[in-house]
Amino acid sequence: MTVELRPFEQSLPMALLRARETTMRIFRPLLAANDLTEQQWRVLRALTRHDGPIGVGELADATFLLGPSLTRILANLGDRGLLERSVAADDHRRGIINLTKAGRDLVATIAPHSEARYMAIEEAFGAQNLTLLMRLLDELECLHELTDRQEQR
Repeated sequence: MTVELRPFEQSLPMALLRARETTMRIFRPLLAANDLTEQQWRVLRALTRHDGPIGVGELADATFLLGPSLTRILANLGDRGLLERSVAADDHRRGIINLTKAGRDLVATIAPHSEARYMAIEEAFGAQNLTLLMRLLDELECLHELTDRQEQR
């Protein structure tokens, strides 16, 4: 039995990638102007969600970065004085990461420009559409139970 695939343009992963690429084109110049890659910014943003240190594993999960990539990013950001690495007091095998003052200052410098881009997206796309899109993406993310079942097969 042959199953015909849906048209490539209607592939959900490709549609999400096209939307991501369109969105990132809005933010990339801001990041480049501050000598940051998308992944480095993702790490800095994830670290701002925490008042204190975060474990490397938790950071990897939050940023969807694989270990080797995250290790290189942490080394680069650490060399630039934007974050500091240490070991957890309760488990010396576990690395923890914390933003430095310089890291917090950089995020604070970029934040108003980033928010201005979000406002431009909202103005062009519509506040209600953006809210709906975020809600639908959250709902789509809840399908992890489906992926868990697929992986068990």
